[in-house]
Amino acid sequence: MQSIDDLQTALRNKLYIADRGLATAVYLALRLQRPLFLEGEAGVGKTEIAKVMADLLDTNLIRLQCYEGLDVNQAVYEWNYTRQMLHIRLLEAQGERASEAELFGKEFLLERPLLQAIEQSRTRVPVLLIDEIDRSDEEFEAFLLEILSDFQITIPEIGTIKTPNPPVVVLTSNRTREVHDALKRRCLYYWIDYPSFEKELEIVHAKLPGASTALARQVTGFIQELREVDLYKIPGVAETLDWTAALVALDQQALTLDVISDTLGVILKYQDDIVKIDGETARQMLDRVHVDAR
Repeated sequence: MQSIDDLQTALRNKLYIADRGLATAVYLALRLQRPLFLEGEAGVGKTEIAKVMADLLDTNLIRLQCYEGLDVNQAVYEWNYTRQMLHIRLLEAQGERASEAELFGKEFLLERPLLQAIEQSRTRVPVLLIDEIDRSDEEFEAFLLEILSDFQITIPEIGTIKTPNPPVVVLTSNRTREVHDALKRRCLYYWIDYPSFEKELEIVHAKLPGASTALARQVTGFIQELREVDLYKIPGVAETLDWTAALVALDQQALTLDVISDTLGVILKYQDDIVKIDGETARQMLDRVHVDAR
């Protein structure tokens, strides 16, 4: 891609509708070889952009899903102790002994996502997705600083492994906690907000062309209405697509109050939210959606 416009068009051809700001952030991340840090509510397309980038670049997507307690063994590497023990026993059966250097060679190393990304970058630069970094501990976040600064990993038994070609890195956060400034400074930053009605409708048409025009407009309008309500968990674009797909599977051509009541569990995942919307509130929202669709 030679320009932001080219990238925006390429993303659209992959059914990812990106506004100019996001396309600019992605373009600069690729040109400057800087990690891209994406924040926003769940379901707005942060993870999806990494998948689409890997597709556009015709390369591998390596995903590290973060969680509380994530450590080096799960994220970077660990030793294949089972294989090491088998090797020791085989040598013992032959009357030989294994040296430490022999047991801690690369053939006994289990590569986890971060090490995989650095190793693969030597021959074919992958996209490394560090998903939901806000769910990890601050200790792991600090460990990432060296990797994102120098794109190298030090393994005491082997030495430092680095690559002259850094992977394309995308970090995402749902902002369940603030990520440290030191990590953000190493990245280009972009906040992905909930889309406007027009943009979300365009996404629905692109992803689910089988949905009728009326259904797509009504579903999008209803979701937009839901985001104005004080809910525990506001539905994202992912829920809009899930709901539209479910209604298409039910052969629905338009929204009705009965259909909304029967399928609220597709878009709302907490009973308190369902109780708040079901019934009169849903009827009022549907009436407004019908008025806006005229």
